[in-house]
Amino acid sequence: MAETLVVDDGVNDRAEAGLAKDAAKAAERVGLKADSIVIRGGKPLVGRVDVRGAKNLATKAMVAALLGKTPSILQDVPQISEISIVTKMLEAYGVAVTSPEDGVLVLDPKNVERAHFAQIDALAGSSRIPILFCGPLLHALGEALIPDLGGCRIGDRPIDFHLDALRAFGAIVDKSYEGIRITAPNGLTGANIELPYPSVGATEQVLLAAVRAKGVTELKNAAIEPEIMDLIAILQKMGAIIWMEPNRTIFIEGVETLHGYSHRAIFDRNEAASWASAALATHGDIFVAGAKQQELMTFLNVFRKVGGAFDVREDGIRFWHPGGPLKPVQVETDVHPGFMTDWQQPLIVALTQAEGISVVHETVYENRLGFTEALVEMGADIVVHTDGLESVTRRVPRRKLEQAAVITGPTKLHAADVRVPDLRGGFSYLIAALAAEGTSTVSNLGLISRGYEHFVDKLTALGADFDLV
Repeated sequence: MAETLVVDDGVNDRAEAGLAKDAAKAAERVGLKADSIVIRGGKPLVGRVDVRGAKNLATKAMVAALLGKTPSILQDVPQISEISIVTKMLEAYGVAVTSPEDGVLVLDPKNVERAHFAQIDALAGSSRIPILFCGPLLHALGEALIPDLGGCRIGDRPIDFHLDALRAFGAIVDKSYEGIRITAPNGLTGANIELPYPSVGATEQVLLAAVRAKGVTELKNAAIEPEIMDLIAILQKMGAIIWMEPNRTIFIEGVETLHGYSHRAIFDRNEAASWASAALATHGDIFVAGAKQQELMTFLNVFRKVGGAFDVREDGIRFWHPGGPLKPVQVETDVHPGFMTDWQQPLIVALTQAEGISVVHETVYENRLGFTEALVEMGADIVVHTDGLESVTRRVPRRKLEQAAVITGPTKLHAADVRVPDLRGGFSYLIAALAAEGTSTVSNLGLISRGYEHFVDKLTALGADFDLV
């Protein structure tokens, strides 16, 4: 009999209701009619899944289409709710978005116009993408209005870096009861910007604003994630002039006009790593079609150290549990080329089965280990240190608000009823339920559809035993 568990994670009832509403909206956008999944665990996942374009690139590439004078074509677009949100936002600004075939979007910005605030506000609560519309809208319309932002509740994620960067370009930022109104009466001018932290979002903001700003922009301490490199490739295809130095410095020479692009999005390495962790936790064997070695090298090293096996092929990577005990590891999340914060949550489920003590230092988001409370209720031995932990073997510098999870294993996981708290934590609950003995119910299912395409169909293909309710 499953144990009933409601994961609060420090949020109040109002926030919990908002989370359920977000989940329902996300599910509706991709046609997912169920709120919950009932999983009968203890069965290895075996088979093949296909991963398409990265959520963290495809949505930004769609925004970049606003900068062009001609239509853009984006390929390998996943069917996830975040894509639906950005599509509706672009349409609110007059961009024509069509899909001539599955996984392909044509984005035509020739009729860009000011959107009604109510339209944008209704969409923005479910995503943090709207802040990246600022640069393209300032170039196209001379102003941008950004309402309160949504997204996963995994930390503060302030937008100060974004606003400071826009001010450096000469934009005027005014805060009102509606949100943030940004104007550029004299246009944007290239600037020298140094980020206090190599934020992916702030780096994207600078790139999207600088490509049509007057003069040269120098961005120091930039993020260099593969999705950033793919966005730079898109902007260069559009006519931008961008070059890099090896010390996280990016130079952008502004140009007067840009045209549309044709681009195939980089694969979603977060989804690939999640399925790899699922194979490990369930003693399974999963071939992830579309996954590539280069962008997963850091993850693959940890996967091998834990005791997992993988085989890199031309069209994807096979991940499997080779038998025998798993080994404990110490992991520190970091910006690229470090271990991604999005990888640690699924991996922690697998680490509950390792023989010994593993430590995961979360240095990127301060609230990202809250999801482990549900795993503890399912039988895992996990202690979260809210102030982090010192270690002589650490390589990533201590950061403010970091946390650490100490996982002692192996422990048998048993069934429970859990509510999805966020995107990656939600998928981790699916993995835990699939690995656990007994029948679990995972609710707030729609949040997982924000970043995992057709995950229900993929579970079916892998032989999972479940029902949607």
